[in-house]
Formats: sequence, C-alpha cells, structure tokens
Amino acid sequence: MPSSLQLHRTTATFSCQKQAPAGSTMTRCVPVSCGGVSVPDTVARNHTHVVGPNQCCSYAVQLIEAPVDTVWSVVRRFDNPQGYKHFVKSCHVITGDGNVGTLREVHVVSGLPAACSTERLEILDDERHVLSFSVVGGDHRLTNYRSVTTLHASPSGTGTVVVESYVVDVPTGNTREDTRLFVGTIVRCNLQSLAQIAEHMARRQEIEIISS
Repeated sequence: MPSSLQLHRTTATFSCQKQAPAGSTMTRCVPVSCGGVSVPDTVARNHTHVVGPNQCCSYAVQLIEAPVDTVWSVVRRFDNPQGYKHFVKSCHVITGDGNVGTLREVHVVSGLPAACSTERLEILDDERHVLSFSVVGGDHRLTNYRSVTTLHASPSGTGTVVVESYVVDVPTGNTREDTRLFVGTIVRCNLQSLAQIAEHMARRQEIEIISS
C-alpha cells in the first residue's frame, strides 16, 4: 500500500509473548528501550492484542515534553480526534456521551484510501490514562482495526511517554509490511502532532502561571 508520507523510524528493542487460541495469537509487544525511554510492565500489559492469521500488529512510542495531565486532556477527547489527528477532517458523535460504548463517525482528508470510519470507544480510563477504540464500519481498508493508547510519566518526571499500539487486518493484495508501513506512518504523524500541540499548551500554561 503506497504512501507519499515519509517519517523517521525509531528503532525499539522489544520482546513478544505468544499463545495460540483457535488459530490466533495473543501477542504482547513489550518495548524494553526506545531512545532511552523505558515502558513499565504495568503499562505494556495494556498493549496485548489477539492477532489473527491475516492480521498484523505494531506500535509507536512518542516522548512529549509536557505533563501527563496536559497530554491526556487532548487524547481523551474521543469526540474531537481532529484536535491532533491531521488526517481527520471532521467527526461527529453518533451515539453516547463520551464514555465507553460511544460511537463516532470520522471523515478523513482527501488523498487517503478511505472516506469515513465508524469507531467505538472501548476503554477510557482517566486514572491509568488508557484509551482504546475499534473500527466497526465505514468506507476504508482498515478492517477490524483496534488501537490502544497509553500515557505515563517520562523518566524525568516532567514529560510524558505515549505508547500507541494497534492490530488490523492485512488488506487483500498487500503484505504485512505494507500495512505496518502505511498505518505506522499515520500513527507516528498523529503522535508528532500531539507532541507539538501538548508542548505548546504546556508552555502557555507556564506563562500564565508566571504572569499570575
């Protein structure tokens, strides 16, 4: 699946634990080191996916120089993914009040092999900073897509480490590598945009505190 987007790839060391229930694998990718940033086991456990024989699974890690609460205030807005996802043109809530079970319809910008996507909020944990959604319909090629995003404090204690993992069907005519490249590019672009927005918010908050 070709993509005009190019993005620097961060090389991460990881381990995987697999079991095979009924033709699928329970895959848990646990990043050990990514640019010197570690992911605690309690966080990595959230990124366990059941991966079918015609699916692929991967993840991205982003360090953001902003407090967890600031980053989470952007990520948790299931009704406003366009707040940091530049490939999203518009979004409206079909049903629900923003809690688990809420359905949204997302329309994407032109140039992508998709038009719209219907997505369900699966997890919204404000205490552990975990959000998960699944794609349940729409006009696109990301069948059975599910993602999990977690936030935890960076080693310095002042920043945030964002981990986003996903599992998705490999479209007919594409390879797993094609699919990982395409989806991974979008995920990393989203996380880079999130970093820019959250870091700007954090700087603005610091200025307001100093000025008050």
